[in-house]
Amino acid sequence: MNILFAILMFVFTIVVYLGMCKVYEKIRYPLLVPIATSTFVIIAFLSIFHFSYETYMLGGKWIDELLGPAVVALAYPLYENRKKLKEHFLSIIISVLSGTIIGLLSGIYLSLLLGVDEKLLLSLAPKSVTSPVAMDISSIIGGIPTLAAVYVMIAGISGAMFGPYLLKAFNINSPIAIGIGFGAASHGIGTAKAYEFGSLQGAISSISMTLSAVLSALICPFIIYLFV
Repeated sequence: MNILFAILMFVFTIVVYLGMCKVYEKIRYPLLVPIATSTFVIIAFLSIFHFSYETYMLGGKWIDELLGPAVVALAYPLYENRKKLKEHFLSIIISVLSGTIIGLLSGIYLSLLLGVDEKLLLSLAPKSVTSPVAMDISSIIGGIPTLAAVYVMIAGISGAMFGPYLLKAFNINSPIAIGIGFGAASHGIGTAKAYEFGSLQGAISSISMTLSAVLSALICPFIIYLFV
């Protein structure tokens, strides 16, 4: 029975995502990015038919295990754009460092301003890095790893949804700036969105995502110590 549910949930997820991609192709509206709409549809389906998260993950974990190979595949566009990366190396490093610090401080200060519980604050701080790193950081500083993963998902989806509006509002057209912005603020989901702008933007975003994760792991404990 478990294997049947696993297959059903796996196929269901793929079908929903492909369906939302078709919707996005016809209605090119940032709020309808497939990662957001498919997540909403899947959550609604599970809630309506009373399927537990554990039941869904019988098949969902197969997709989750593809994350590693997908990240490795990002190395190819990096290689293709290696000359551009070398050319803008210093600006990328400085920008990602700035974005990482701002991402950490924004979460902390908003939490302090709103008076949220310390556990929630420590879970929210590493919101702008990829899930495995955010969960490890959250565990180290005393947060709740699973809650950190939820915040990461929210940051990623909101960045993919509202990032294009911000780029347009501030008239940001540089491929380097676009890639750094999506990678540093919205990690993997942002990188997928950056690829919609072009391969260079996607390559820069994947570099930004990786550097942001490393820098956050190094900086976050010190910032928490100083400000919390």
